[in-house]
Amino acid sequence: SLEDMRQAVERGLPVRSLHLTINRITSSKKEATELTYDIVPRTTLHRRRTRLSKKESEQLERLARMTALAEEVWEDLALAHEFLTSSQPQLGGKKPVELVDSDLGTRQVEDLLYRLEYALPA
Repeated sequence: SLEDMRQAVERGLPVRSLHLTINRITSSKKEATELTYDIVPRTTLHRRRTRLSKKESEQLERLARMTALAEEVWEDLALAHEFLTSSQPQLGGKKPVELVDSDLGTRQVEDLLYRLEYALPA
């Protein structure tokens, strides 16, 4: 439920969930490393053994939600992941994965995906 997810995020999601989510959407080790360190800085990640901070967990939750929606819209994992990791003109040339640091950025990506899903003008 949403309540369970909210509580899990507030407690801090497991570090393992970060790696699982990022490995699901990236096609290379370099991409995975860059995205990981965008969410959790390298030195911080090496100190974290079990749980992410609330802020990092919120970013990860947004990334997972964005990924699930992209996979639903594209109905093809490879196409969804290409969309998430490629620059999008409708997002000011940003990659969707670059916008998970804010709720508004994530909403922009979700809005674009819903427009694609329902063939609305972007």
